[in-house]
Amino acid sequence: MQDFRKIKVWSEAHQLTLKIYEITSDFPKSEMFNLTSQLRRACTSISNNIAEGSGRNSDKDFLRFLHIALGSTNETLYLLILSKDLKLITEVTFAELEDQVEKVKAMILAFIKTINNRLA
Repeated sequence: MQDFRKIKVWSEAHQLTLKIYEITSDFPKSEMFNLTSQLRRACTSISNNIAEGSGRNSDKDFLRFLHIALGSTNETLYLLILSKDLKLITEVTFAELEDQVEKVKAMILAFIKTINNRLA
């Protein structure tokens, strides 16, 4: 069990979430309960699952939550693609956020590998 605030990937995911909240605040009001909400929830799920998993009593449990967080990175990326295709965000904004999502995803994968190696 560890303090999630000291986990680097949690911090990166949290910064991504803050950025998602910032850009979705400019989405049309008609999207408030649709795309805005889905994108915010998907992104928030990444750091939520890292935080929750870090409080579990075993690495096996933590891994399960990291895999859920990994799935949420894919969901977030798809919703960003949709936002770009609907012209709710620019190509530049999309590229910046895509890079951040891919960075978080790579960090989660590395963390999963580290924990798996510890369990082997």
